[in-house]
Amino acid sequence: MPKRKLTQAEMPVADHAFYGLVWAGTVLTERVDRALSKAHDLPVSWFEVMLWLASSPDPVPASVLGNSTMLSRSQVSRVIDALQARGLVTRTPSARDARSIEVALTPEGHRLFAEADETRRASLAPAFTDLLDQEDLEALSAVWRKLKASKESPA
Repeated sequence: MPKRKLTQAEMPVADHAFYGLVWAGTVLTERVDRALSKAHDLPVSWFEVMLWLASSPDPVPASVLGNSTMLSRSQVSRVIDALQARGLVTRTPSARDARSIEVALTPEGHRLFAEADETRRASLAPAFTDLLDQEDLEALSAVWRKLKASKESPA
């Protein structure tokens, strides 16, 4: 006997909202990861680090990448190693802190990032940006800021 699915009306709104965030994050991340891996041999975790680097006009301390991305510090370190092995980033000692290194995209890294970003946007369009209007996107952005701010606040 087939089992029916629960409807939103049968689930508390907070539970449905949480499940929706988890579902959307998983589905959209998998979609982007497949597209980036196929087109550029670039896992989504590598792209995430490149996104933060491309957004900064100056080299970024590795510790800042660890605090900014959704990756652990050890994952960030492994991603930087892999990106450097492909010639996509450089590491330089920090001028401000001798114990720290700074990371920047190489010209090849900027080129690949631009191509990969187009792939990411194209893969997201039918399942995300084409479905949502500006108001939806701003609301999601506001929710994300609130959730992120609560994570950064002392408990």
